[in-house]
Amino acid sequence: MEYKNIILDHFSQSGFRIKISGLIVYIDPYKLTSEQIEPADYIFITHGHFDHCSVEDLQKIISEKTIVVASEECRQTLVGLLVRKIYYLKPGSNLNFGSLSVQAVQAYNIDKFKEPALLFHLPEGDGLGYVLETLGARIYHAGDTDCIPEMAELKNIDIACLPVSGTYVMTAEEAAKAATVIQPKMAIPMHYGAVVGSVQDAEKFRQLLQKEKNINVQII
Repeated sequence: MEYKNIILDHFSQSGFRIKISGLIVYIDPYKLTSEQIEPADYIFITHGHFDHCSVEDLQKIISEKTIVVASEECRQTLVGLLVRKIYYLKPGSNLNFGSLSVQAVQAYNIDKFKEPALLFHLPEGDGLGYVLETLGARIYHAGDTDCIPEMAELKNIDIACLPVSGTYVMTAEEAAKAATVIQPKMAIPMHYGAVVGSVQDAEKFRQLLQKEKNINVQII
């Protein structure tokens, strides 16, 4: 899919490849197939779960020129990764790479529990979402999250990539609510097709937002 000279491809779960003015950017690469593999300039990892921080997939796309940006909870997993540099961020952190800037934002659960009283993704944890800004566009990748109050602080989002599978993240209904809060120009459902969730969740998300004329939903 192309938007303002930015090419986005959605892969398994929450994985994306974004092509920007000759740069190759990945977010949460997982179960990459041969045609999805290109040498990465930048890789962004939202948190430490295996379907987001997959060393097997990282090894397919890294080089000594690659810059990795990750949540603090990925630190032990990424020890020894042969890349140019790894930045570990917390919510509220910002980085600037010239034509590409990034802000780390909150990502956590409100009502998705691993066991009674224990959330899968804790509010005080190190899970991240990212807002990437490039070529005058702002792309929000929500990471693993519920519809949280901090989403109301996101402004001027062009593309919002939102999880829809439920279980560990928002359901399609909750993701639709999040989209109405964020009001992106375009919303892309994610977090389905491998561990949990299916394209039916993505379709339900699109159907729920049909009345939101200002939000263009794309399943890619």
